Amino acid sequence: MTTPSPAPVHATAPTPAPRGWLDEALRRIEADVNRSADTHLLRLPIPGAPGVTLYLKDESTHPTGSLKHRLARSLFLYALCNGWVREGTTVIEASSGSTAVSEAYFAQLLDLPFVAVVPRGTSPAKIAQIEFYGGRCHMVERASEVCAEARRLAHDCGGHFMDQFTHAERATDWRGNNNIAQSIFEQLAQEPHPVPDWIVCGAGTGGTSATMGRYVRYRRLPTRICVADPEHSAFFPGFRDANPNATAPRGSGIEGIGRPTVEPSFQPGVIDRMIKVPDAASVAAIWVLRERMGRSCGGSTGTNLVGCLQLIAGMTRDGRRGSVATLLCDPGERYAGTYFDRAWVDAAGLDIDPWIARIDGFFRTGSWSDEGLETADHPGLQHPGTLGATP
Repeated sequence: MTTPSPAPVHATAPTPAPRGWLDEALRRIEADVNRSADTHLLRLPIPGAPGVTLYLKDESTHPTGSLKHRLARSLFLYALCNGWVREGTTVIEASSGSTAVSEAYFAQLLDLPFVAVVPRGTSPAKIAQIEFYGGRCHMVERASEVCAEARRLAHDCGGHFMDQFTHAERATDWRGNNNIAQSIFEQLAQEPHPVPDWIVCGAGTGGTSATMGRYVRYRRLPTRICVADPEHSAFFPGFRDANPNATAPRGSGIEGIGRPTVEPSFQPGVIDRMIKVPDAASVAAIWVLRERMGRSCGGSTGTNLVGCLQLIAGMTRDGRRGSVATLLCDPGERYAGTYFDRAWVDAAGLDIDPWIARIDGFFRTGSWSDEGLETADHPGLQHPGTLGATP
């Protein structure tokens, strides 16, 4: 399900960059890494399913507040070392928000101009953060237009289109080097079930799921990878039907994940299962998390949580003990005027109350219904047995 990757857009054909500026740029990025400790792995108790432990990797503690900080760092290193970004290069990205926030941060760190092409309707808080880091926002009407417009702008100004949707899966060192997968397993090492049955993540570019899937295969780990996808996204039908040309008729209702087309970075061959999650369930899940964790999270974390609960319910029915890990992608403060605003939720037509009752009920009682969730398994999926866990 891969499509040919378009050529990178930059001012001229790559030629050796002045090493003095490049060396300083790389030093600044390495220094930024050294200033930031690894993100925490949080344990979230589920009284109704005591045999399975759920962990959330808290990516909101990065300097720019989201999982996309890792991606932005990798993309900048990739572009710098390929000679695509040099002193004075205008960096342009197509993003619904969080990637642009993080890339604006790194552009500012390197004294580079930055332009984010974002769909109209992106949360004001994210736009403000992009601008806080010195970036400029260029609006388009529909999410499907962001890449073409970013490519045009890069061509017109002689800049570089970072193109997260093409380069995300290849810019990250999936073998290790403190990537997110390696970090999760190192932090689980002293836990009762250090090898999780499942790791659950969403897909915006597909880069995170590719890193997770490649890492567990490379390390010969029995952990399976599940992608939780919002309802208005092409990734789920593309995976289910083995159709790289699948499309979605409208943009995702969950910022940061879901795409109208199957992006080049999405690697279905390393994904074991996908779960299609209604937007109302994703939003309801973060309302429940706020009560149970004492903090608010973004909508993509809610999508991940619903996927986790579906898997944990299945493990519980099968009498299996073990662990499941997922990502807390960004903080809920960015969505105070949307997902956490009851008037906005009602106006969006999201009936979250039945889902709140259902999700909270599972935490309390372990009772769960598969109704409303669609699941697709990779054709080669094998039952893992106990995955090293104790039944």
